[in-house]
Amino acid sequence: MEYTQLGRTGLKVSRLVLGTMNFGPQTDEADSHAIMDAALDAGINFFDTANVYGWGENKGRTESIIGNWFAKGGDRRDKVVIATKVYGNMSPDNSSVWPNHDKLSAVNIRRAVDASLKRLRTDHIDVYQFHHIDRATGFDEIWQAIDVLVQQGKILYVGSSNFPGYKIAQANEAAARRGGTIGLVSEQCLYNLAERRAEMEVIPAAQDYGLGVIPWSPLHGGLLGGVLKKQAEGGRRASGRAADSLNDPAVRTQIQAYEDLLDKHGLEPGEAALAWLLTRPGVTGPIVGPRTAGQLESALRAVELELGEEVLAGLDEIFPGPGRSPEAFAW
Repeated sequence: MEYTQLGRTGLKVSRLVLGTMNFGPQTDEADSHAIMDAALDAGINFFDTANVYGWGENKGRTESIIGNWFAKGGDRRDKVVIATKVYGNMSPDNSSVWPNHDKLSAVNIRRAVDASLKRLRTDHIDVYQFHHIDRATGFDEIWQAIDVLVQQGKILYVGSSNFPGYKIAQANEAAARRGGTIGLVSEQCLYNLAERRAEMEVIPAAQDYGLGVIPWSPLHGGLLGGVLKKQAEGGRRASGRAADSLNDPAVRTQIQAYEDLLDKHGLEPGEAALAWLLTRPGVTGPIVGPRTAGQLESALRAVELELGEEVLAGLDEIFPGPGRSPEAFAW
């Protein structure tokens, strides 16, 4: 496994991030523990989760599965950089949210941290991430709450998720004005070959402010994982985002060209999509969310995969990025 610094920090993390969103809803606890053991054995030390994972009436279940795995001992907790998130409400019914039980008020941040620590069965969270922007709460209030938690030793670093570039700037400028607050150190965003809009504003902002970029959905819901070939061979049919995208003839043609290019070079689509992200400036490591140990093994091969110039040029031709800002939309 290869390692890199998380943004401008001294924290060393693996170039692949283990996503745990499937733990609970799709993968039972025993299999989830086996996947985490395999990931740690392979050198993956960066695990990502969120307080709402488990979903519906099972919100928090994923953190509990991880906490039970930590409790098995064997230096599991000491070897893992654990990242979780705050923002969403923990009510089983999203329509029945009690006031101050969601988003980024100081009250909810304090409550959510303590609840996550209890479920994770740990005394600290390494990277605490804002799952979304909160338009009703100013960053002075947010950073004041974070400063207290850092002083208490409950969290070490803070990251963002799904932030636009201007919010990254606002957050870190507010942190700088306070003095003594390190500010955001990472941004977790939707970024892959099929969705490159982050290159226009989010990634440049992250690079300028020293944030590590952690792409989520690196296979775009399975669209970049060889979906057409699997369908042709009678395998698992596309669902969710991938199925919706393939209803567009232009997208289907694009994905066919993508799979043909990689087949020509003897490359597996899913592995190549991950390897491409590892070549991108500012990227710390993509989040892989295996449902099975076999899917984890495939993701691990991407770290050692080197894409040649012809392949990289072909991928850019099939999936052109948005271009630099502001030239992409101005003179």
